[in-house]
Amino acid sequence: MALIVHKYGGTSMGSTERIKNVAKRVAKWHDAGHQIVVVPSAMSGETNRIIGLAKEIMAQPDPRELDMIASTGEQVSVGLLAMALQAIGKQAVSYAGWQVAIKTDSSYTKARIASIDDVKVKADLDAGKIVIITGFQGVDEQGNITTLGRGGSDTSAVAVAAALKAQECLIYTDVDGVYTTDPRVVSDARRLNTVTFEEMLEMASLGSKVLQIRSVEFAGNYRMPTRVLSSLTDPLMPLEEEAKSGTLISFEEDTHMEQATITGIAFNRDEAKITVLGVPDRPGIAYQILGPVADANIEVDMIIQNQSVEGKTDFTFTVPRGEYQKAMEVLEGSVKAHIGAASIAGDSKVSKVSVVGVGMRSHVGIASQMFRTLSEEGINIQMISTSEIKISVLIDEKYMELAVRALHKAFGLENA
Repeated sequence: MALIVHKYGGTSMGSTERIKNVAKRVAKWHDAGHQIVVVPSAMSGETNRIIGLAKEIMAQPDPRELDMIASTGEQVSVGLLAMALQAIGKQAVSYAGWQVAIKTDSSYTKARIASIDDVKVKADLDAGKIVIITGFQGVDEQGNITTLGRGGSDTSAVAVAAALKAQECLIYTDVDGVYTTDPRVVSDARRLNTVTFEEMLEMASLGSKVLQIRSVEFAGNYRMPTRVLSSLTDPLMPLEEEAKSGTLISFEEDTHMEQATITGIAFNRDEAKITVLGVPDRPGIAYQILGPVADANIEVDMIIQNQSVEGKTDFTFTVPRGEYQKAMEVLEGSVKAHIGAASIAGDSKVSKVSVVGVGMRSHVGIASQMFRTLSEEGINIQMISTSEIKISVLIDEKYMELAVRALHKAFGLENA
């Protein structure tokens, strides 16, 4: 008997009929002798609807109150799923995050999990019950409800799996696995049978929407095997077939990665570029620019500092497009005059495209092939960043899909 955690996304929970299908799938796994914990998201569109109501009341809702209402969508989901399981003869019990309890810090709308109390859950599992826990939410030390940010149900599921020492965490979604790139951009994108945590972490950070980045971090840190698979298949398909479907996210030593240099092409439309021009080139200048940006809780991604000319330099970095205006206001308001910058320029119409693969550790020429491919398509590179298993470039957003298709073909990913 194994302990398995199931996570179902908003599309999987999008109607009462789909919730009934989820119940049938969960019951199938339970009938096979497994202990099952389920972490569902809110019904598709529900969290957006709730946040929309809040913004009709207040343009900038108080974060604590926003978490109070945003967490209700998941509570509806767990209650409905428990009822659906009970209706087909299964013992099921649902819990909100604060009842388990999933303890977090007090960073409302972006809380981080500190600990999970597993006593109540284990007792219910030992009693033969299916346990259903709200994703996306927790509770801080003061008893306030918190949420983990968009996509936080993935993080909840992997964290619960790690806390319970589950055998595997199954992430059911509306796609049947992780692909070499987005099939909506490249029609011959190929589903991967396996991918390493390192690669998945890079792909998630670079814009792949299959898994939330913090869930991949959790899975990697706690060595929790995680599988991405579809919830839109027949819920009564043979368990042996379902257990091997989708994409397994595992460890490099458990896969055969030398067969492929590049695993996938990732991209992110949600980018904006900011350049602080004519900055005095002195020690500490990067901190003086980026410190206030970080204090405003704005994430910074790619960074370039140009060569110094007559004691002056230009400093360029990227931020999420949704925080572009906020970052510009911070820089114009308190940074520009303080550091003596000449001016600040920005561009919110850029995209990031990346090649990812642990195989590039042992292969040379990846960067030159990438740059040659983009050059042949007439695509100008504005910024470059690298890691051991990734090369990213910033380009004009109008060339993003062309770049992805060209790189996917250049590295032969449709045939791998």
